[in-house]
Amino acid sequence: MTFEDIKKNEAINTYIQKADESLIALGYTEHSFAHVTKVAETAAYILRALGYEDRDIELARIAGYLHDIGNLVNRSDHAQSGAVMAFRILDNLGFAADEIATITTAIGNHDEGTAEPVNHIAAALILADKTDVRRSRVRNNDKTGFDIHDRVNYSVKSSNVYIDTDKGSVELDMIIEDEYSSVMSYFEIFLGRMLLCKKAAERLGLKFKLIINGQRLG
Repeated sequence: MTFEDIKKNEAINTYIQKADESLIALGYTEHSFAHVTKVAETAAYILRALGYEDRDIELARIAGYLHDIGNLVNRSDHAQSGAVMAFRILDNLGFAADEIATITTAIGNHDEGTAEPVNHIAAALILADKTDVRRSRVRNNDKTGFDIHDRVNYSVKSSNVYIDTDKGSVELDMIIEDEYSSVMSYFEIFLGRMLLCKKAAERLGLKFKLIINGQRLG
């Protein structure tokens, strides 16, 4: 069973869509197919760059694609409910027990309140998820009605994650325009996420580096 099989699964895609519809109602930024696909591919890129085996890279993709399905149940504790949902889905699809354990552990440990990079898949998932900050995630078309999360996401013109194996670092390189939000507002909202990224990077034997508008901040 591969990532492509997961992406084509009608039930899984329904759960992702319906989970995102709940977040639309709650006023959250985009958590649908663009987000989960980006997270899946970024997590895979991180492990590939670090030389992990192909199957580990595939499991990271799958964990990334499934990581937010718990929002279908409730935004609160969505990592844990998502892990339980993923367990049932993967078990029914015939995944091996050790792979189910790895993926569900990663999903259950990706949200800031309870996250811990307990294995390399979880660490890659955390880094991929928490670095997905971009203008296209904002769904509010009325800029005068932006809340602080809208303003911060909308201010990010570009964001890219790089692995520098020579320096032993994972770098988040962003361009932030200050028309809608300041760099300080970014830290006000996302400091916890950046500290979690630091911990996840350390689990992979890396240092986490943040670059904003060409200035290296860590």
